Amino acid sequence: MTASYRSSHAAGRVADVFLAFLKLGLTSFGGPVAHLGYFRQEFVERRKWLDETSFADVIALCQFLPGPASSQVGIAIGLSRAGYAGALAAWTAFTLPSALALILFAYAISTSGVPLDAGWLHGLKVAAVAVVALAILGMARTLTPDRQRAALAIIAMAIAFAVPSSLGQVAAIVFGGLAGALLLRNGAPSTGEAHLPLTIRRSSGAFCLAVFAILLVGLPLAASLSDLETVHLFDKFFRAGALVFGGGHVVLPLLQSEVVAPGWVSNDAFLAGYGAAQAVPGPLFTFAAYLGTVIGGAGTAALCLVAIFLPSFLLVIGTLPFWQELRRRPIAQALLRGVNASVVGLLLAAFYDPVWTSGILSKGDFALAAADFALLYLWKAPPWLVVVLSAVAGQALATLA
Repeated sequence: MTASYRSSHAAGRVADVFLAFLKLGLTSFGGPVAHLGYFRQEFVERRKWLDETSFADVIALCQFLPGPASSQVGIAIGLSRAGYAGALAAWTAFTLPSALALILFAYAISTSGVPLDAGWLHGLKVAAVAVVALAILGMARTLTPDRQRAALAIIAMAIAFAVPSSLGQVAAIVFGGLAGALLLRNGAPSTGEAHLPLTIRRSSGAFCLAVFAILLVGLPLAASLSDLETVHLFDKFFRAGALVFGGGHVVLPLLQSEVVAPGWVSNDAFLAGYGAAQAVPGPLFTFAAYLGTVIGGAGTAALCLVAIFLPSFLLVIGTLPFWQELRRRPIAQALLRGVNASVVGLLLAAFYDPVWTSGILSKGDFALAAADFALLYLWKAPPWLVVVLSAVAGQALATLA
């Protein structure tokens, strides 16, 4: 009876994770920074699966890791809620909608072509402005409550502007950590750990990191010795997911040299898919599914999708046990206070560019963004509804123009 109850309870948790992330996978437009805003609203504010500090700690860890930060945060949340099955459920539900949409788009353009309507697409970008603004406001209240941490956030933002690359992001986080360790030792201890329960053993984490290293070194060797296209594709997409910092906006152009130069995908088809990837919800790394479909159909799409996301699973599962141990120490908690302040600064930088600069192009856009923000902040409207209304309004503005 007890075993049956535990099994049912565990299955229920996995189902909860899947449904929560499926909703986000269907409605999370706007790129990785906007995704974090949606995650915060869903899992910190509404469901209370983790608190603000733990959420920021996970973001900080994933900023250090290569690959898609928002997907990695989702994997970590699923892992903490329902174990390995929860991590898989979170990734599948968040990834599947955009992957299927891009697979269908690839089949569509192979026959008749599918135009992208700039009006409703721009409305989605405007909605992302409101979502990210709300996330920054909520996180700033908790993570930069004093002058010191507010100053660290501003300096981190300046570093990100001065070095607009993944190197700048890492430099800002390192600066925040060092400053926190020196200046923020007298703060209250972190209370977020109890809200991110993990049962991963350090040995399991070490095993995942070892598998990651073996694949990273072994796949290029296997590709050099094999004539199989599947081996070469798995190698290219695994390395893209393993070595790219900065998320989907960085990996998309990088993949161009990997698939266009060998002749697997034409440049026109690549650019069409690039545009479509900006128009669908969910992680931009699902562009791999589009490329796989163009190269060899749905089966190849699945291969490329698994290859590009596999490093994220191995790195998140591999590093979290050590991260959890590290953050218990007082000096590490001081360091994390500085890191969390820097995360706010990085979100501010990303809010301006690319979120604001690509979304607010006119007075009408600004008015729409203000209305979106009011719906989210004052009327507590669900994000998916704001996204839909913003897309409709964006199309209306484009038609009037």
